[in-house]
Amino acid sequence: MLMLSALVSGLGLGSMYGLIALGFYVTYAVSGTVNFAQGSVMMLGAVLTYTFAQTLGWPLGAGIVASLLLCALYGLVVEFVAVRPFARRGSDTWLMATVALGIVLDNLVMFTFGKEPRSLPSPLAQVPLDFGGEGIGLYPLQLLIPVVGLVLAGVLHLIARRTRWGTGMLAVVQNPAAASLMGIPIRRVVSVAFAISALFAGVAGVLIAPLFNVHSDMGTLFGLKAFAVAILGGITSAWGVMIAGLLFGVVEALITSTLGSGYTQIITFALVIVALALRPNGLFGRAEVKKV
Repeated sequence: MLMLSALVSGLGLGSMYGLIALGFYVTYAVSGTVNFAQGSVMMLGAVLTYTFAQTLGWPLGAGIVASLLLCALYGLVVEFVAVRPFARRGSDTWLMATVALGIVLDNLVMFTFGKEPRSLPSPLAQVPLDFGGEGIGLYPLQLLIPVVGLVLAGVLHLIARRTRWGTGMLAVVQNPAAASLMGIPIRRVVSVAFAISALFAGVAGVLIAPLFNVHSDMGTLFGLKAFAVAILGGITSAWGVMIAGLLFGVVEALITSTLGSGYTQIITFALVIVALALRPNGLFGRAEVKKV
């Protein structure tokens, strides 16, 4: 039962990494840029949900919808303030600009929301599941999270590969000039990609808030792990990113349950280094073809 609990818990945790990493995939596939403060957006989704549902007393569903809309809006701000001014000049300074904007967000939340971690009650994370009279410490939400992650990855894959709008988004990064001549609004497409990216991170924050304490710096480590997952899965593959997230979460949970939490970060990131040494383009990524 202990191994089953660790496995399910790892799948749930890995789905969180995968959802945040899908945000990296969306913006990279469209613009060749990413928001390195995705973890901060995840934190924003969790904090806003708590604020609306607990502090203001809104119905949980309404609080979740409002939180996700504000996360998407924040994604538009990130693209407009921290990415567009630098990317259009061919500068890579957006790397630091997105990090800086994330730090600003973390501190604004700390000053307004407070430093004290808080718990967000949820009907899906209150009563543990009971299998044959044996409680294994798992909640329905932990089983729901992987389902949500895989469904969103599937929807994103279908949109990107099977729809005209998705094909247009992918064309923007491959040949911006040709895409513009074909009438594709490049700036709008990139902005939408960042909004979707932030939306995925917000979904991760909403799902994980009832399982972890909500506080202003909860997204830092999640963001780092999600970026590792994005690179590990091959940042050009939506399915690859999600599967890598699941693998990362399961390995992390199994290491914690067998060896202890002190070894978790050491071994998991060491395995990431080994995997990337063997597969530089990620487990499911493809080498970029450059025309000469």
